Amino acid sequence: MYKKFLLIGSGSFIAEIKGVLSNLALEVGIANVYSEITPKLKKAEIAVFDKDSYSSSSRLTKGIFNTLARSRKDFVVLSAEKSTLDVLAAKEAGAVDYILKPYNIREVNLRLSAILNKKKRISCIGGGTGLFNLLLGIKSLPAVLPISIVSTADDGGSSGRLRDSFGILPPGDIRRSLVALSNAPAIMNKIIQYRFSKGKGFSGHSFGNLLLTVLNDIEGSMSNAVRGVGDILNINGIVYPIASTESVLYAQFEDGSIVKGETNIDLCNGRLPELHIKKCWHKPVPKCDINAYSAIINSDIVTIGPGDLYTSVITNLLIKDIREAIVKSRAKKVYICNLMTKPGETSGLDAFGHISEILRYLKKDCLDYVILADNRRLRRDALFRYAQKGQFPVQVGNLAKIRKITRAQVIIADLSHEQELIRHDSQKIRDQIAKVIKGRV
Repeated sequence: MYKKFLLIGSGSFIAEIKGVLSNLALEVGIANVYSEITPKLKKAEIAVFDKDSYSSSSRLTKGIFNTLARSRKDFVVLSAEKSTLDVLAAKEAGAVDYILKPYNIREVNLRLSAILNKKKRISCIGGGTGLFNLLLGIKSLPAVLPISIVSTADDGGSSGRLRDSFGILPPGDIRRSLVALSNAPAIMNKIIQYRFSKGKGFSGHSFGNLLLTVLNDIEGSMSNAVRGVGDILNINGIVYPIASTESVLYAQFEDGSIVKGETNIDLCNGRLPELHIKKCWHKPVPKCDINAYSAIINSDIVTIGPGDLYTSVITNLLIKDIREAIVKSRAKKVYICNLMTKPGETSGLDAFGHISEILRYLKKDCLDYVILADNRRLRRDALFRYAQKGQFPVQVGNLAKIRKITRAQVIIADLSHEQELIRHDSQKIRDQIAKVIKGRV
């Protein structure tokens, strides 16, 4: 069945966007005169307003916003204005999304289709294996648009070498998110994940990292490179780097020592693994990717974690605009706690300790759900192997203590898979997110 759509803007904008929307089953109406908007809105289900067709400070622009708000119809704003204030102003005026120019055709179609078909937009903030497994699970949920907001703190391995050589944002976690959401044939995913084992200068690099590096140079930014690979893999979702500028993660430990770099914090070489992190920060301060900010503000659900507490999760909350987007978003916020502790980061930390740190860096208790693992089901042989490395299950601990620091509903569930490595099972975590969506937890 065709959906009725109203385009509001100049003639040139309407000609351009009609071509972009050609893949959607739409009946398109046009309003490029103010007097036409109100009568045509009555017949439309959704409106797309090109803010750039008018002066942002003009009475006409404000009048259009007021007309759209009064109509109680869903409307989307398109604009080249890359300011968090503009995103917030559109949201406060009633917009259900804010899409930045220049836009990607596939992404515009996905975002408008999500609104038209009442899909839940889920922004997943994190990095590493935890984010990969989460995306792998939720992409199969019906009526969901997964959006991966990927950490850019990685400075080790192939990502670190490319970052140092080419001055680009690290591509490793971005590559994994693209593969997790991929709809391409299996052989294409294998190619993207392929890691060279020999060759001068190539050994250790993955093909996907090199492809993102090439596209970054061709397209002028990592955001555009990600969109290019997303198009190649025909991903079932959207991927945005969390920041648009480079930075280095630092951590100060209980003994006063300071460690520079995500990899050095992660590896815990030359320090006592029991030492806890007192605080962490970025230098220089990274600039938030405005697409990531808009996605979070306009999401229905925002997930935080799972992943290494500081180097994959909290590193993202250090970015002021990202933190504020999470707090200001009307989305349901879900923190997914880790399965195991990690020497050098979270030794001895139970669920209360993890949640406390998340809230400390968010600076406000805005969580709606906390998902904890019932670790009684973990295999003894796997637990023994992890214990040899100083890693132990994150204990649920005292629920009364947790409830004193957060209003969030605590969910305790079997979340791990039964393979050799202890990881979140993508299907089990998907089932818990599905319950959150349906309000059945």
